Amino acid sequence: MHRQTFNFILAVCLLMGGQLYAQSDIGPDRKAAIDSLALEKVRDLSKYISIIGNKETPWSEASRVIDRATELFAEGSEIGVSSLYRKEILNFPVKKYFLRLAALNYDRVTIKWFKIQYISDLELQPDGRYVGVITIYQRFEGTSGDGLKYMDVTKKDITIYVERKQTQISGKLVDFWDVLLGDIRVKETTR
Repeated sequence: MHRQTFNFILAVCLLMGGQLYAQSDIGPDRKAAIDSLALEKVRDLSKYISIIGNKETPWSEASRVIDRATELFAEGSEIGVSSLYRKEILNFPVKKYFLRLAALNYDRVTIKWFKIQYISDLELQPDGRYVGVITIYQRFEGTSGDGLKYMDVTKKDITIYVERKQTQISGKLVDFWDVLLGDIRVKETTR
């Protein structure tokens, strides 16, 4: 089963909670299901970034994974990039970030995420969406033929959007909550 289809079915099953229509407020059971789905999407993104950055990944596979990773994000989202050699943090549109990652000038790139955790509860916004933040730490290593060329650890905050959507199941419109990733902002970069 396609991973996105599975995530969709999981979201519908978990978030319906015995009712067919989403409510204006998220109860504890739904919040737990939403938190789980958000963390799963962040873990999926971590895997996709590792595949895209891996120099042994064929371009056809990297391109397919770039498309899958891009689908995790809300439209207009950006990803921040930092360096120990530059004070300025650069922010790129999601797809451009992934294309740059695939084209990095290293023989080998290793990217690992760790300490993935919520740092803020979901808060209702005036537009009806809920917004939260997940923090991750990213270890980046770039090596060339002669050994380690660059390494850093970056703390990043990922904005999470939770919004109501509708789908048709057996001819009935069903409301459900979906999770999209937003901007990924660099908080600090260390050696």
